[in-house]
Amino acid sequence: MNLTQYVDQLRQELAVAAEAGGEEARALAERLTAPLESAARLTLLNALSAAADEITVDLAPGSVDVRLRGVDPEFVVTPPPATEAFDARAEYAALMSAQPTPPPPPAAPDTADDGGTARINLRLPAHVKARVEEAASRDGLSVNAWLVRAASAALEQPDARTVMTSSHREARGSGNGFTGWVR
Repeated sequence: MNLTQYVDQLRQELAVAAEAGGEEARALAERLTAPLESAARLTLLNALSAAADEITVDLAPGSVDVRLRGVDPEFVVTPPPATEAFDARAEYAALMSAQPTPPPPPAAPDTADDGGTARINLRLPAHVKARVEEAASRDGLSVNAWLVRAASAALEQPDARTVMTSSHREARGSGNGFTGWVR
């Protein structure tokens, strides 16, 4: 998306407004247009990023990202999966060597909230980060979109401790002991 036309329009509007103030105001406006160009571009990028965040909320688990290439932003749209969604329970089962039945795909997040997005810092061990990047690439998603989908899927699943506890209890034939992962 080329922002130059919008910045030029802002420059023209400033020149028209300065004409009303006389020669001194016009000279001041000419001196201010160059430094204001970068501020105008940054403000437009912030508005585009906010719009992309709002669209992502409605599109979840798909996403819209704004990427900067040179001085012009680009939109990258990752549509929601049409077929197989990320299955957090199956991933967990593969790690635990258990074989529970796969859950249904996660529902779209509840849109009854204020519609905003939140930014968090997530610290992952390097080997986990590499696996997340591989999985996102394999699914054709950005890492952010993949993590949003994984979190949404995990929140839609029954508590993993309950699943592990009941399966281990059935396997042992006794209800007096517990085995499995603890958070």
